[in-house]
Parts: sequence; C-alpha cells; structure tokens
Amino acid sequence: MTIASSALTKIKNNILIVDDHPFIIQGYKNAITRYKPEKFEFFITEAKDCESAYQVITNPETVFDIAFLDISMPPYEEKGLYSGEDLAKLILESMPDCKIIMLTMFTEFLKIKTIIKNINPSGLVIKNDLTFDELLFAFNKVIRNEKYYSQSVLKMLESQEHSIEIDLFDKQILFHLSKGTKTKDLPQYIPISLNAIEVRKLNLKELLKVTGGSDIDLVREARNIGLLF
Repeated sequence: MTIASSALTKIKNNILIVDDHPFIIQGYKNAITRYKPEKFEFFITEAKDCESAYQVITNPETVFDIAFLDISMPPYEEKGLYSGEDLAKLILESMPDCKIIMLTMFTEFLKIKTIIKNINPSGLVIKNDLTFDELLFAFNKVIRNEKYYSQSVLKMLESQEHSIEIDLFDKQILFHLSKGTKTKDLPQYIPISLNAIEVRKLNLKELLKVTGGSDIDLVREARNIGLLF
C-alpha cells in the first residue's frame, strides 16, 4: 500500500478480484469503490478463472495490496491451479504482503479449517453470509490490518461437534484409493492387514455418510470436506 505524501493525496490500492460470476465481481467493485472515497483510490483488476488470474498474478509489473478470491472456479491444469486456494498460494509466493480475502460456498468444517491452516487469509467469508454492508465491514477490517471471519465461519470454529479427525492409516487409505489402487492391493502400501483396511473403509464411509457408496463416492466426499487434496 502506498502511503500518501500529503493530506490531499489519496492512498492507492491495487485490488484483484477473481470470480467466475461477473455479477458477483460487479458487487464487490460497487462496495469497494464506495469505501472512503475521500481517502482511498482503488485500481481494480478482474479475472474470471484460474488461467486469467495466473496471467495477471505473474505479471511482474503489478503488485496487489488486496485480493478477493473465490474458492471454486475453472482450473488451469497446465499450471496446477485448481482453486482459489492455489491462487492464494501463488500470490503469497511473490506478494507476501497482499491481504487475501477468500469467499466460498463451502460450509464443511474441515474445508474451512484447512483453508485457515494452509492460507491464513485476512478474510474468510461464506457467501451466504454476504450482504453489501457486510462486505464493506469486512473490507474495512482487512484494510486496517485486522482479520475478518463471517458469522458462519465463527460458529463453525466455535463448535466442536463438526470436528472430524482421522489417523495416518485412514489418510493413507484415502490417498491410495484416490490414485485408483484397489482395496486388495492396499496392504502393499499400508502396513496393516487387508481385514483391518476393509474395517477402516467401512468406518470412513459411515463417518462421511457415504454408507453403501463406492470407493469413488468415499474419495469424492473426503475431498469435499478437506480430508483429501
């Protein structure tokens, strides 16, 4: 952030907004441009997916002060970018002072917990919590170097009933299943018996509420809630 050299000079901020819904981008822009216009001047750059965001982020001539990133968006597989989380990591590699505000429709506790652990964003907002006034409130806190978590995030973090913990063997089972390994072959990679693995698979399916589902269903649900990447 460039600090004004005189009282008459506005503080300039470069803002990046990445979302695959144009009307949402417009909503963010409307809120940002109404934030203390007498004090701040904002230069807003838009991107609609991981590929267009990559082109903007890797432009050496631009450094962003604040980035609004949707979690779910079209990937850029060529560069290994599959979500807003990947973009956040890319930004922080070259712009460690950039304040990241992440927005998501995810409401699973483990997914939220993982985002906080891996990204530690300045702001984390469940989109269902978002109103125009709430966006301005969040922006105000972040620009003042404070953290902002929306109400749904705070409730999830305060509640322990959503917490799901699995051990190393369970994680290994999920990982190898995600790679297409058949259950009968898992003992080649995991130092427990086939019977123990089958019991653990059943327990995982019950825990993740995919009882009767396939291994693909189990892996998909594990990814959805942040147990598997």
